[in-house]
Formats: sequence, structure tokens, C-alpha cells
Amino acid sequence: MSRPLVEKTTERLLKLILKRNYEVGAKLPNEYELAQDLEVGRSTIREAVRSLATRNILEVRQGSGTYISSKKGVSEDPLGFSLIKDTDRLASDLFELRLLLEPRIAELAAQRITDEEAEALEKIVIEIEEAVKASDPKHLLLDVKFHSMLANYSGNIAMDSLIPVINQSIHLINAKYSNHQMKSDSLQAHRDILNAIKDRNPVAAHDAMLLHTMTVRNSALKNHE
Repeated sequence: MSRPLVEKTTERLLKLILKRNYEVGAKLPNEYELAQDLEVGRSTIREAVRSLATRNILEVRQGSGTYISSKKGVSEDPLGFSLIKDTDRLASDLFELRLLLEPRIAELAAQRITDEEAEALEKIVIEIEEAVKASDPKHLLLDVKFHSMLANYSGNIAMDSLIPVINQSIHLINAKYSNHQMKSDSLQAHRDILNAIKDRNPVAAHDAMLLHTMTVRNSALKNHE
């Protein structure tokens, strides 16, 4: 099979997906229909789908069909963090990035968040509080979700690509340094951030997130000494 044909078909298929405005989780037409739409053979469509699946744009579910991936084309480790051996240095450097990014994210979210999004954010904060109280480890995933939602609610579509920076930092800190005091401080910080955003107060949201990030960083460094 001609590689240039597969590559051209892959790009044409991606353009078709964008043109039809498929949402995350949407099911694509079957191979036969796509082959007709793009005027190529089914084997070429199969290769094109496989190529987009490796790029985390599509997800192939055996016996079910092909769907738009929730990963939105982002790899599991887009910035190569798993190859960095010095995780202490990585955690410290990621905090520097978070101090630049997250206060601004919270500030933008306070300006742009909708009432429905604010309700969803409050629901996650409550779930985190309940999980910590019950010593349920799922609070780690919920914490990541809270910060990811804020990035999304900032209204800046480029932030989605930077979420792995924040997530990796959270995972490293939770794995290495998390303790009861840090969890308690984080719960209060999440409440402060949430309240500032619900009040549509960008300055308070910025400052609450800045304080949260610095407190967690300082606690982590103190525990590491």
C-alpha cells in the first residue's frame, strides 16, 4: 500500500472529523461509509484510522466501532516526563511552571466561568473533601480533575495541552510528600479558590491559587529536608 496515499487519507479523514464537528466520544461512520466519503479503499481507511488512533485522536473499540478519543490527540506523556530520572528536581521545576500558569488560570476562570461550570467545580470540591475524610485514595484523581477543570474553564483552549504539566506535578507531590497537613491545607485552598471564582473575583482567585501552589511547594520542600 502506498504510504503517501495513507498519509493523505489520514489528513483528509482528520479534516472530515473537524468539518463534521464530532464531539469527544462520538462514533464515526463505518469503514464502508468512510471509504465512500473519501473515495479510497477500505484497507486505506483502516490504515488511516489506525494512524489517528496512535495519535490519540481516535479510539478503536473491538466489536463496537471507532470513536473520537477523550485524549484529544494528547499522548500519555507528551513532554517526556517519564524519562527524567531526577524526580525531585522535576517536582521543583514543575512548581515553577505552576506558579506561572495556575494563578492566571484561576484568574481567567473567575472572569469566564458559567453558572453551570461553577456548580460542577463545587461538586468536585465536595467530592474531594468527602474522599479525604473517608481516606479514599480517589481524592488524588479528583484533585487532578479539579485543576484540569479550572484550566478548561479559563476559556483558553491552549491550556488543555498544558494540563499534563499540572497533573504530573500533582502526581509527583502526592506520591512523594503528601501528608495530613498538606491535605488539610489543600482542602481549605480549594474552598478559597472556589469561593473567589463563584464570586467572579479574578484578583482573589489569582491570589488564592498562588497561595495554594506556594503552600504545597513549601510543604513539599520542608518534608524533603
